[in-house]
Amino acid sequence: MRRAVAGERGPLWITAGLQTRGRGRSGRAWASAGDSLAATLLFAPGCPITSLPELSLVSGVAAHDAIASTLPVQARTVCRLKWPNDVLIAGAKVSGILVESTILAGAPVVAIGTGINVRALPSLDDRPVTALAAHGATTDVASAGLALAHALARWLGVWAAGTGFAAIRQAWLDRAGPAGELMTVNADGERVSGRFVDLDTDGGLVLDDQSGMRRKFSFGDVALGAPRV
Repeated sequence: MRRAVAGERGPLWITAGLQTRGRGRSGRAWASAGDSLAATLLFAPGCPITSLPELSLVSGVAAHDAIASTLPVQARTVCRLKWPNDVLIAGAKVSGILVESTILAGAPVVAIGTGINVRALPSLDDRPVTALAAHGATTDVASAGLALAHALARWLGVWAAGTGFAAIRQAWLDRAGPAGELMTVNADGERVSGRFVDLDTDGGLVLDDQSGMRRKFSFGDVALGAPRV
């Protein structure tokens, strides 16, 4: 974002071999060891401001495809998306994404930051994590970064500054869990458990809660499976 304020509009990829002061969703601190990809794409999307939230799903679809391309065929069957853009392999998190935007000179500028555990993985207390190497991938960090760059370029082209979001929405659904899947959403201090229904036309998560009420979420952390007591 400092580059953007100074006039940079990209597209520009910035990568880090070691990240010690990263930032995750909800202001979480983040650090990544070597043998993991930490890469950010800075660019001007040329879209209406109302379309910016769609980039969370665009980036998730791209990361999924980049990761799947590195895996042996049998491992690809257990590679999936969790709303909005976490990539899981066999239920464990292998990638996380943070999309940030700002308005400069009247137009949006976006930074899509993506982390992929290639050979190393962080220690997280609240969720299982994994790395590409644990599932038979032989790719290195540079190759994973190249795969991500190609996949993101492709899906940003499909998205077409928001005019192609319907195709993104369907691609996301094709890479996620089935309707009826149990999940819990934590948003704004509220914890809601229920069953996945669909994505709204704007990419929001649609859930039927335990009382049968239909709920929509535009942000939040999702945990899959039955609610924890």
